[in-house]
Amino acid sequence: MVTLTQGVFLGYMGALVLERLVELVLSKRNAAWAFARGGVETGRRHYRFMVVFHTLFLVACVAEVFLLHRPFPGVLGWVALGGALVAQGLRYWAISTLGSRWNSRIIVVPGLPPVEGGPYRFLRHPNYVAVVLELACVPLIHGAWWTAVCFSVGNLGLLFVRIRAEEAALGDMYAKAFSHRPRFLPEVPRG
Repeated sequence: MVTLTQGVFLGYMGALVLERLVELVLSKRNAAWAFARGGVETGRRHYRFMVVFHTLFLVACVAEVFLLHRPFPGVLGWVALGGALVAQGLRYWAISTLGSRWNSRIIVVPGLPPVEGGPYRFLRHPNYVAVVLELACVPLIHGAWWTAVCFSVGNLGLLFVRIRAEEAALGDMYAKAFSHRPRFLPEVPRG
């Protein structure tokens, strides 16, 4: 029998799956926009792995909760939900700031200046910060600590490859504009 918290968690996970499907549609539309303007794609090899990794993450969250009978962890679960919601907010701030230039793939339109508004004023990779938060927090909403640890560690390797490929594709204009901006943690002004 499914408990109330498990049912709510399943609903949340279902919403995440729908969100990912909407993001894939948006990504496909934005890819067409970029290719129509001469966009160049890189990182196809690791992109396939990334899709499988994130799909397995969603499955693992649910599987651990139900197969290992993880109980709702009380305060930790509420804190994790807060972190997951912050991650969603940051993700959509980044997506809306990039507009038609946002994509789940690495597609760069040559000659376009880098986007430096929104969360990009503070960080080079706010969307990846959101992913890191999400991979840690979503499983912990219902005590799936094993999934949180394993996928967070796996994501480190994936981000190492992904960020290097993305920054190389964005080129010199990007490197110059973001040379003094941190990759993941915003700098706190000293004073």
